[in-house]
Amino acid sequence: MIIIETGALLMSHMESLQLSPKGFVPTMGALHAGHIDLVSKAVKDCPLVTVSIFVNPTQFNNPKDLERYPRTLDADMRLLSTVLRKDDALFVPSVAEIYPENDTRVFNFGTIEKAMEGSHRPGHFNGVAQVVSRLFDLVTPDIAYFGKKDFQQLAVIRDLVRQTGHKVKIVGCPTVREPDGLAMSSRNALLTPEHRKNAGIIFRSMLTADRLIKTEGISKARDFFREEIEAVAGFRLQYFEIVDDIELIPVSNYDEFIAGRNYYICVALYAGDIRLIDNIQISLE
Repeated sequence: MIIIETGALLMSHMESLQLSPKGFVPTMGALHAGHIDLVSKAVKDCPLVTVSIFVNPTQFNNPKDLERYPRTLDADMRLLSTVLRKDDALFVPSVAEIYPENDTRVFNFGTIEKAMEGSHRPGHFNGVAQVVSRLFDLVTPDIAYFGKKDFQQLAVIRDLVRQTGHKVKIVGCPTVREPDGLAMSSRNALLTPEHRKNAGIIFRSMLTADRLIKTEGISKARDFFREEIEAVAGFRLQYFEIVDDIELIPVSNYDEFIAGRNYYICVALYAGDIRLIDNIQISLE
């Protein structure tokens, strides 16, 4: 793989090869098997792939969260070298490269951005839109790959493409999980050993809540999930929501489900100081 730090050099590299389709996997580093799964899919589909590593300051509404976000560039490069080919690119831009001037753009994603993460992390999705649109401009991909663990982010990015007219196909890839069911995340490395040992309860409790929705209703399923999570020392639920995958409007009762739509349980919680999110699709039948 080739390591590139500027958009101009990246464009020159891609123009010299004239390969298509061009695949793209944007990341914030601290890579794990979930990222590598995305990269592997891109490599399988595309003769030329770019992976970016950039910790985007505009999507952090908590400065401390930005400060403690793990940065492991050397380890990331070693991991990527096992998947990327000789002409594939690792794009590691500076903040000045991504934001040569202050980005004042304000996006409107309607109901998609209002629930869940949007209500708890004001400004987060606007920052995501700023950096992703900027990366699309620099990388000019034909196909971009994102994990479904960030369910709401994926919906925002699909709408971003619709709004901006970028000619890029967005591919959502299934969540990759640890053996105990914990969704792979760069934040998992920040968990204490005790919290990590207990974190499998998140996925197991979502599966049980899914079954309870059909037999006991959404309210009982939510109460069950909260009780299971908060029975673990240091764990605290922030939200448990059920939303569709089109408008992301929260559902409170079983009779609010709309035929033909897919619905997901989406959760966020704290394990000590570390915030974790996850989701699963509901089996309505």
